[in-house]
Amino acid sequence: MAKPDFISQLAQQAGRLINNGPDIQQDIEEKVQVLLQGGFSRLNMVSRDEFDAQVAVLNRTRGKLEALEKQLAELTELLENQANSKD
Repeated sequence: MAKPDFISQLAQQAGRLINNGPDIQQDIEEKVQVLLQGGFSRLNMVSRDEFDAQVAVLNRTRGKLEALEKQLAELTELLENQANSKD
């Protein structure tokens, strides 16, 4: 007779869980999010904000580098023209 009691208890618990479905779903989602955040923090990952800030810095640096490369090319050409005109 223990088995039917156990099964009816399981059925009652399952019924309560189904009735509390949205609450349980939210609780599970919160716990999974906490677990994932903990796992990601151990992976030395950066936040999206930090990533976007570094992309902006990289883009500014790339722009400055391209401007300096252009200036260097112009100065090199100017020096070559001056050297050629002296010959």
